[in-house]
Amino acid sequence: MQLRTLLICLSMFCAGAVAAPTTTLGFGSCLRQWKPQPVWTAVLAEAPDAFVFLGDNVYTDKGPLRYRPEPERIAHAYAQLAKDPGFAALRANVPVYGTWDDHDYGRNDGGGDYPWKEASQSLFQDFFAVPDGAQERTRPGVYSVRYLDRGDRRVQIILLDTRYFRSPLKVAPSRGRCPGRELLPNTDPAATILGPAQWQWLERTLLAPADLRLLVSSIQVIPDAHCFEKWANFPAERERLLRLIRDSRANGVVILSGDRHHGDISRLPAAIVGYPLYEITASGLNSARAGRSESNRHRVAEDSVREDHFGMLRVDWHEPEPRLHLLLKGVDGRELAHIRVRLGALGRD
Repeated sequence: MQLRTLLICLSMFCAGAVAAPTTTLGFGSCLRQWKPQPVWTAVLAEAPDAFVFLGDNVYTDKGPLRYRPEPERIAHAYAQLAKDPGFAALRANVPVYGTWDDHDYGRNDGGGDYPWKEASQSLFQDFFAVPDGAQERTRPGVYSVRYLDRGDRRVQIILLDTRYFRSPLKVAPSRGRCPGRELLPNTDPAATILGPAQWQWLERTLLAPADLRLLVSSIQVIPDAHCFEKWANFPAERERLLRLIRDSRANGVVILSGDRHHGDISRLPAAIVGYPLYEITASGLNSARAGRSESNRHRVAEDSVREDHFGMLRVDWHEPEPRLHLLLKGVDGRELAHIRVRLGALGRD
């Protein structure tokens, strides 16, 4: 009887041992570091393998710091965030990666002409503990790649820099559709978001083996109708990005974005890159805006999320056909949006 019990227990242990684990990733953007941050309790409750900041990780040009000189106010903003007990607990337990957007970069809608960008890059990399000898320290911009490995499964996290090299926005007075001003498509053939060196790096990076690729862009790629910053303001660059995903034959690309102070899930049809391209926007760790939803003809979620939230991504590798779960969750852990996608559908046959 004892031997039979032991054999049953051993068989259960072995069955559990061969089951592939689950990869879980938390992400979000738009955090006002001087305000309460209850979101970190909910994020830690998910026990993610890592957390990714999508940009506007702190606000250096708003709130109490806006009257301080640059780049001093950037350093103070990071110091404020580091002292928050919830964030400190997150960083003590979970790897934290990130890219930046305009407000942590240093200037609203800032681009390549921002005069303090070199100092801002140094402060960013200090905060995210980029080692002194790392390649990222030797080149302009904060773009980088990270990996989450689970057995023979690999998740690639591609962190783009949409600020350091970006050409000027094309701005016009509002014609009533947009508040205050309107951003027009910049059709200058020389206009860029990523710059030549980052484009070359991205081409190489997409060729690396991976089962799932998370392309992190601080501004939205797929939504193209709203009045604010987006890849569609540089239509040739947006087309180049989509063409690169298609022509590189990179499987499993999903876009993570922030910036908009609401959450959203969008999709382009398979005809564009060879398989359905999803984008999940998680924006409003503690600064989401209530009110009317923005227009988005590519939306697949029931509606946008207009309360404070964070994003979660989960892949259950042990399933016969692994599924990707894209979620937006409230600061109390409530599920606000959830899309399930067969990972095998994010690639060519």
